[in-house]
Amino acid sequence: MTFLKNASLAAAMTLAAAAAQAETTLIHGEAGPNRGARAAALQWFADEVSERSGGDIKIDIQWGGALFKAKAAMQSIADGVADMGSVIAVYYPQDMAAYGIADLPLNNPDAWVGMRATDELMRSSEAIQNNLADRDLRYIGTWTTSQVNIGCKDTAIRSAADIDGKKVRGVGAYGKVFGEQGANMVSMSIYDAYQGLDTGLIDCSQGYSYAVAALKQAEVMSSYTLLDWGQVGGLGIFMNLDTYEGLTDEQRAVINDTGKDMADEFGRLITSANEAAIASMKEQGVEIIELPEEERAKLVAGGEKFLDQWVETASDSGLDGAALLEEYRGLIQKWTEERDTNGYPWDSATN
Repeated sequence: MTFLKNASLAAAMTLAAAAAQAETTLIHGEAGPNRGARAAALQWFADEVSERSGGDIKIDIQWGGALFKAKAAMQSIADGVADMGSVIAVYYPQDMAAYGIADLPLNNPDAWVGMRATDELMRSSEAIQNNLADRDLRYIGTWTTSQVNIGCKDTAIRSAADIDGKKVRGVGAYGKVFGEQGANMVSMSIYDAYQGLDTGLIDCSQGYSYAVAALKQAEVMSSYTLLDWGQVGGLGIFMNLDTYEGLTDEQRAVINDTGKDMADEFGRLITSANEAAIASMKEQGVEIIELPEEERAKLVAGGEKFLDQWVETASDSGLDGAALLEEYRGLIQKWTEERDTNGYPWDSATN
């Protein structure tokens, strides 16, 4: 009897060891904290990958810059510091020029439309995939900051002219437009903007409603101006190419399909989170300002030349920038029509 028990125990341990060896654990580096809509979407991605793979793939998220900061993400993933991670394209204007197309001020503030257009372009363009492969990267899925707004301490932006002379944290083409409106630009990560506002190092910060809530920046803001301008969409998940190619076909399919579906989940989360963030800011005494249409038009016009600059940058990196921009505009139109015809996917899911 003792022999049978020991044999059964040994067999169980052997099976457990085999199961442990079969499980693939992927380390994901994330510079942001484990709170807010994007964090929820990243956790959803990890949970869904595990469920859809039947437990075959586990994603271990390292939050808060434990592995690398936002400005070191791309190279750290390529070097294998993590198997995958969150990358912000504006920190790599040359190397991530292809993904940077999602950051252009194309007068499309709709988060879901932007994500769907970006995701389709990144997956369908062989040129972009080859460009990323040269950098040992594989695209997995995308988020967006949603609408670009601007929050300030002890001052307010009520017109384009009010930007003049302000010390502003801004990135990408939007930050460049602020600079051309007379802002004194300060290079700073969004994760450091709280301290920058609190200490007076900056007067205003380019912001996104859900991120203001997640990073508790309303505590050091007195005003928040809704620009209804565009979004920074070059923000997503990338994987080390060797790690990706080392997975089985089934594992790659699970990760790709889940990454694609993340746009719908994040679209649902970000819409709700942005509404809640605005309500919370009002409760905390932050003045919410809607920029008049004629003032907004000045910012939109100011961003036009940066589209041409992106085309040049993309072309310098070996891409056909003009063709990609035309394709991207077409995808924005495609997904705008899809939204107008069928609504958002989470709306139909609740009806």
